[in-house]
Amino acid sequence: MLKCIIADDEPIARQILENYIDQIPNLELVASCKDAFEVMEVLQEHAVQILFLDINMPKLSGLSLLKTLQTMPDVIITTAYPEYAVQGFELSVTDYLLKPFSLERFVQAVMKVQKKETKSNETTYIAKKDEAVTSIFVKSDKKLVKVPFKDIQYVEAYGNYIKIFTDTMILTPNTLSDFFDKLPKEDFIRIHKSFVINFNELKLIEGNQLILNNTTTLPIGKSYRKLVLDKIDEM
Repeated sequence: MLKCIIADDEPIARQILENYIDQIPNLELVASCKDAFEVMEVLQEHAVQILFLDINMPKLSGLSLLKTLQTMPDVIITTAYPEYAVQGFELSVTDYLLKPFSLERFVQAVMKVQKKETKSNETTYIAKKDEAVTSIFVKSDKKLVKVPFKDIQYVEAYGNYIKIFTDTMILTPNTLSDFFDKLPKEDFIRIHKSFVINFNELKLIEGNQLILNNTTTLPIGKSYRKLVLDKIDEM
């Protein structure tokens, strides 16, 4: 399921997009926004894969919005102005739809995102067969980033994304379960439905919480507590 946002100041344009989205089974509309600032608020709270973006909006244009976003979903421009196409593609938009566009053309744009998502999932994890695997590659902001296992402090579920905490935070499209399957089990353990930790980072356990070396405090899920204690007994 691909979660999406509409950004358009015209009510009729939003209505048309909402209708198109409703006809595609694997699309889920998270929010329909009338300006860029509403989009920013939604992106802070939700992980989305597609942003249907109008260019001419009040307060802040669609292209100006793209320049402000650090982590950007796949963007499909929806506009009546063809002259912005080059600038849009320079900002790595996935497709550029000129109003009025048909449902068929809309579906074609969505399929481009689906193909990119499928390809990224296939290439997220890269390992050399004849060498010990000590790191993992993850997609972040349209790039593949190499992350050494030893640098991972913990991982947090975030909707259809996960947050990988090292010295910085990396946001990547994946589920916590799938990512955990790729981690070395001698070093990593799941402590909660929303958290996986590097066991080498564990400093102490206090009640239903544990503290990592970087002083981060995380909860222990009831069903995971025994796994954590058994892991300690194995040391």
